[in-house]
Amino acid sequence: MPPMTYKKAGVDIDAADDFVRRIKPLVRTTRRPEVLGGIGGFSGLFRPRLAGLRKPVLVSSTDGVGTKLLIADMVGKYDTVGIDLVAMSVDDVVVLGAEPLLFLDYIAVGKVVPSVLVPIVKGIARGCREARCALVGGETAELPGLYEPGKWDLAGFCIGLVDEPKIIDGRACRAGDAVVGLASSGLHSNGFSLVRKLFSPRQIKDGLWRELLRPTRIYCAAILDVLKKVRIKGLAHITGGGFYDNIPRVIPEGLGVHIEKGTWPVPPIFRKIQRAGRIEEREMFRTLNMGIGMALVVRPSDVDRTIAGFARRGIKAWPIGEVVRGGREVVLL
Repeated sequence: MPPMTYKKAGVDIDAADDFVRRIKPLVRTTRRPEVLGGIGGFSGLFRPRLAGLRKPVLVSSTDGVGTKLLIADMVGKYDTVGIDLVAMSVDDVVVLGAEPLLFLDYIAVGKVVPSVLVPIVKGIARGCREARCALVGGETAELPGLYEPGKWDLAGFCIGLVDEPKIIDGRACRAGDAVVGLASSGLHSNGFSLVRKLFSPRQIKDGLWRELLRPTRIYCAAILDVLKKVRIKGLAHITGGGFYDNIPRVIPEGLGVHIEKGTWPVPPIFRKIQRAGRIEEREMFRTLNMGIGMALVVRPSDVDRTIAGFARRGIKAWPIGEVVRGGREVVLL
């Protein structure tokens, strides 16, 4: 019997080393001045700039892309899911008013295939550049036996920084405040287990995949820019749970939110999904973002300035509702 090797057991260290070599230039495109060293060490080094912060607070978030990855597998297109991965974490960080500083990824695979993994990291690097945060490292784990060849998953981790007096936690919200919605780019990264039940692989491969794989919009850089001129009292990232579960998370006790339907254009993909599954309206607004990827609470006098600020960043926004007295619930009118 010939001697056993790690490669024969299913783990190819040489392929993993080659993959790291190929992604190093991508990682360098996300570099910030605070980054010390480069990729390839045991850990990433980052020296935060704390000047001007009275009480610096670290903000952390972790997330994945979910079963949207299966759509990427169906059509062999992997260059957008990395953007999704970054978006899900950095925009959870910015809702507290924090600036995303650094990002790490974890890629678990049955077998390292650079032709699949390099496009994924290209997307991660692009997302980090959009978010203005540094990709300081990550882990690619080849796990034969746990994952079959061709099977894989992604996870992302973001660290941000905010001055404690500037944390956006919704406590400043008052009845009469306006709710402004920011346009989503499509489904983002939620609802794909439902979508895969409604549409066949043939329908997806015949062209629907172009809409389904549209990358999640990254809002954090635009939000941080608008925050310099407008006081944002509350921010809700509309992800899993839609309107009904996410908006109440940033509304204090004794208040609720009324959302007025028809104040923004719902992209056609959502109506297509609703018709395909004969889905009730409440279920749609609880499962999907329905064209609104982020909801902001501002003073009524700041609505026009807020919308104009996002327009300058290429993001459409609309006044979609109002904060009212109530029991921390969302009512669609």
